Amino acid sequence: MDLAGTGTLILTLCICVIFISAMKTMHTRGKLPLGPTPLPILGNLLQLMTNNLFNSLLKLKEQYGPVFTVYFGSRPVVVLCDYEAVKEALIDHAEEFSGRGEIPILDKNIKGFGVVFSNGERWKQLRRFSLQTLRNFGMGKRSIEERIQEEAQFLVEEFRKTKQLPCDPTFFFGRSVSNVICSVVFGRRFDYEDEKFVSLLSLINESTRTLASVWVQLYNIFPKLLVHLPGAHQRVFAIFNELRNFVLERVKINQMSLDPSCPKDFIDCFLLQMEQERKNQATEFHTENLLITTMNLFFAGTETVSITLRYGCLIFLKYPEVEEKVHEEIDRMIGQNRMPTIDDRRRMPYTDAVIHEIQRYSNIIPMNLPHSVTRDTQFRGHTIPKGTTVYPVLGSVLWDPQLFPNPERFDPGHFLDENGSIKKTEAFLPFSTGKRVCLGENLARMELFLFFTSILQNFSLKSLIDPREIDITPKETGLGNRPHPYQFCLIPR
Repeated sequence: MDLAGTGTLILTLCICVIFISAMKTMHTRGKLPLGPTPLPILGNLLQLMTNNLFNSLLKLKEQYGPVFTVYFGSRPVVVLCDYEAVKEALIDHAEEFSGRGEIPILDKNIKGFGVVFSNGERWKQLRRFSLQTLRNFGMGKRSIEERIQEEAQFLVEEFRKTKQLPCDPTFFFGRSVSNVICSVVFGRRFDYEDEKFVSLLSLINESTRTLASVWVQLYNIFPKLLVHLPGAHQRVFAIFNELRNFVLERVKINQMSLDPSCPKDFIDCFLLQMEQERKNQATEFHTENLLITTMNLFFAGTETVSITLRYGCLIFLKYPEVEEKVHEEIDRMIGQNRMPTIDDRRRMPYTDAVIHEIQRYSNIIPMNLPHSVTRDTQFRGHTIPKGTTVYPVLGSVLWDPQLFPNPERFDPGHFLDENGSIKKTEAFLPFSTGKRVCLGENLARMELFLFFTSILQNFSLKSLIDPREIDITPKETGLGNRPHPYQFCLIPR
């Protein structure tokens, strides 16, 4: 075949691919909620600003309502964009919306293993086991509170060592928060100067930055193309392998020291379950699920809380009057002669409201992790085919002006009633809701209260710039939000 004939053949094939893609999209669109018209292959790329996907979806909500469909390439995604829609899906239709949707950048390595990204019977077994094991190791109980208190005191001492000089809190918070989950998962805390531990936290911090990049957002839309191209997304795969090797090394250490009569951590418990089911060929308790589940717990238990602490301190720097009110409540209810306890929280409504507002405002995971429908589902007059990815957008709930007046303004009053008591709202969903609600919600809530109160019991926070110049808007918006980098000084009280 001559060159002209080859070119004609390639052009014909391309046209066929585009035509087939368009016909498939048109057929699927007839069943799904309305949304912007997708282009062949590109989908709705032009409407989705990949450097700010969350805000792009909020704009589409204004045109198409709270339930609409967008296309990530040729893949349809149903978006739920207010409290009523999210509640209706995740609570009223909990079983149908309990699947885990696709995140191609993660799926390439995780391959459906582990407790967070699995589906079906695997997910049910791993979630049930993980919840029970975490409870056995004190999740939500006095024993885990003591571990958090201990780590909070280590953090306070590390901050004292700064001697009021400027410091970036990123690794201070990362090391302390990570050590809490390490004590549960690995059965030990790490010294703050442990080189391997510090390197691991650097990897986690880098992965969070990278997952928010435009390259990763593009990969999630066009995975089959970008997997072959260079870019920041390739670094995600390398980081995953390094984290996996660290966990594998810890598993081997546990295997050598395992005492069946006295499991010391989550890994030990999983290894014992593997032994119990070793004759079951269909078991979900095998090495790959152990590695990925441990990584799930370690990553989630480190990054989300430490980011929230960083965001909270930045907000205190921006609004010193809020910090002063928290100081006053700490002095009145706790004093300076004992450590804060979780029982103090119910007697400190203002501090509790401030922490709620930090979580609402910071909106750490605005898009939520994607869900999928487990069967063909009727929802608000539409048919969502089995396996369709669904994004219940948590940020649209946490920043809903109907639920939180002036949502762009930091205001602890969003969670206080007219008597100054804590006001609970069902729309407070930083941990999501329904069957996929965050495994570590109780732990995270305890950590945030005990870390914040321990810090502010001992220090006043001093900004290096005029508070009016502090920018508290998110630095990046991808899978997660982060505060802008900053430094501060901690002045002993």
